[in-house]
Amino acid sequence: MRHLLIRNGLLIDTDPIRVLAGHDLLVTDGRIAAVGPGLTAEGAEVLDATDRIVLPGFVDAHRHTWQTALRGVATDLDLGGYLDLVAKRFAPHHRPAEVHTSTLAGALEALASGITTLQDFAHIQFSPEHADAAVSALRASGIRAVFAHGKPVFGPDLGAEEVRRVHREHFASGEDLVTMALAPTGPSYAPMDLARRDWQLARELGLRMFVHTGSGPVAERPVHALRDAGLLGADITFVHANSLPDEELDLIARAGAAVAITPAVEARMGHGAPMIGRLLRHGISTGLGVDVVTSVAGDMFSLMRAALLTGQFGAGMRPTPADVLRLATVDGAAAVGLADRVGSLALGKQADLVLLRANDVNLLGGLHDPVGTVVTAAHPGNIDTVLVGGRPVRTSVPDELVLAVRESAARLAAV
Repeated sequence: MRHLLIRNGLLIDTDPIRVLAGHDLLVTDGRIAAVGPGLTAEGAEVLDATDRIVLPGFVDAHRHTWQTALRGVATDLDLGGYLDLVAKRFAPHHRPAEVHTSTLAGALEALASGITTLQDFAHIQFSPEHADAAVSALRASGIRAVFAHGKPVFGPDLGAEEVRRVHREHFASGEDLVTMALAPTGPSYAPMDLARRDWQLARELGLRMFVHTGSGPVAERPVHALRDAGLLGADITFVHANSLPDEELDLIARAGAAVAITPAVEARMGHGAPMIGRLLRHGISTGLGVDVVTSVAGDMFSLMRAALLTGQFGAGMRPTPADVLRLATVDGAAAVGLADRVGSLALGKQADLVLLRANDVNLLGGLHDPVGTVVTAAHPGNIDTVLVGGRPVRTSVPDELVLAVRESAARLAAV
């Protein structure tokens, strides 16, 4: 057995939220084996966490990782302008090799900001090679990921057999660091007969579904439409959902389904009023997502602050820093279907961890309220170590990848 003893850290657990000063954390074969002061383990590798904050790795519950090489192109656009520029103009010109490049760079960016689990909503499947490129990039990065196979907004539907091929060739072995999901168009934006086909396929293969959701333009009440068709279930994560009325959220809650919100993008692009307070009030499992680096920053610290600040202006409960930290960790894990694996420091969970330097100048004095300090003051530059499954992961970008992203960005800018 392989033991790693993280010694004398300031631990922040998330289920429930609690701060454990001067505690150790023992990792055995990649899982959390013990938490407490003065732990010992014969033959363990020791990681000194003095002056370090140790917390569960963050969960990005919704990101289109293939857009990394398009960073910043839509910072001044609303949703319609973004769709015209990115989905209609740039997406069809993405080559499989560029999907690999952007997905790998985006996953490394996530790791560098403490995101150890990434839900990759990969609606860039113009060919089988595009899917192969995205999956191989996620695996190469070392991140834990949920790869959601999706049809392009303006592009072909490769059909059920292609989804089955991806599942068979890439996920049949049961390798659990990268898992598969489906990203169907859903009843908000497509006829119910298409949704029925996609839902049946996902359930045939045992895949969770991630679906963009709003009131219309096809179904004004998409959750009711799914309920009436016998398709609503706990295996769905609705994305955004800002325009849904409370009756729709009631159905989501009763079904045990989840929601992924992207507060920074939703505010910037005009999706609607902030959702956090309403979702907290309904008790819905909710995760935070970056969504697109075409428009906002790609790190969880910026996202947590966007969630905390915009959440003060929506309906429902006013989120606290503790609420937001849970959304970024254990609640996000539930929203992507991995609550049994990651998101807290519970014994038996995968040791996906982030260590922050508490003696960095912007975190000094933060012992009064470590949770509030992490949410309001920390940034990626404070990260000392990132572990996935108890092993340190690479967070730097190789020179050849830097060059490939720059070449892709330059080529796409000319289309």
